[in-house]
Amino acid sequence: MLVITMPMVAIAAVVLDSIFGEPRRYHPLIGFGFLASKLEASFNMPMKQNSTVQRFVGALALVFLLAPFTLLAYCLCQYSVASFLTNTLLLYFAIGHKSLHQHARAVSSALNRDDQDLAKTAASYMVSRDSSAIEPIPATVESVLENGNDGVFGALFWFFIAGGTGALLFRLANTMDAMWGYKTPRFYYFGWAAARFDDVLNYIPARLTALTYALLGNTRLALCCWKTQAVTWDSPNAGPVMSAGAGALNVKLGGAARYFGEWHERPVLGAGNPPVLSDIERALALIRHGVIMWMIIFLIISLMIASITHA
Repeated sequence: MLVITMPMVAIAAVVLDSIFGEPRRYHPLIGFGFLASKLEASFNMPMKQNSTVQRFVGALALVFLLAPFTLLAYCLCQYSVASFLTNTLLLYFAIGHKSLHQHARAVSSALNRDDQDLAKTAASYMVSRDSSAIEPIPATVESVLENGNDGVFGALFWFFIAGGTGALLFRLANTMDAMWGYKTPRFYYFGWAAARFDDVLNYIPARLTALTYALLGNTRLALCCWKTQAVTWDSPNAGPVMSAGAGALNVKLGGAARYFGEWHERPVLGAGNPPVLSDIERALALIRHGVIMWMIIFLIISLMIASITHA
């Protein structure tokens, strides 16, 4: 596919997502998740395997799941007649721009009706915390910032690099990390490869996402928080994204949270006061404006490459 065509594909995919969102039925990721669950149940046996074997089996399972779909996507993208449509659909399925807004606004809507229980339930769909102990507003803002990278900008970055194949690989790898990347007894070793592979794929996108947040918000504070706070966070990629995002919004995130029945005291990110209801929409605005900025930059870079190529 021509370089200049790729921005048009990206725009078409984003428009499709804004209109239709994620498919309510027969979403490909649901089927993929079902396969992943079945495979993990069959091969992950922490009580019978030592740590080295668990890591090896987990790595093989990861390759077994990712390779066929990635290869199929690559082959489909090579057919010039259907290349535009294939790349568009692959990116459309890989991004979760509209669904992120829908999930976050479900929390806002519940809070506007003063329904705390419904707000906690809606927020629990976005984060892996115990719903009874969730503070809906901070949890939602944190999820919007982190999933802005995982569900939007990461997929766009790998689409820019490797077309629809890259976007699909990123989304599938991110899904595997979400399913197997927990530091629990069951997944600590088996999910090691999935977590590390996602870290590798996310390394550059996460930092570009953090820079995007900084440029679109309180730039000086965002960069300062990124520099001083990112290293305190457990995840090497979520740290820059969330610290820069919190600084860009001038809010304070992090702190105590309960996962799987256990309380964890997380480092504080950002500065200022804890987020309020309106900050959910401000966080979503960072994502929307970031997507527009990325589309413009992608188009400019593509035009530059095309002009150099044909010079």
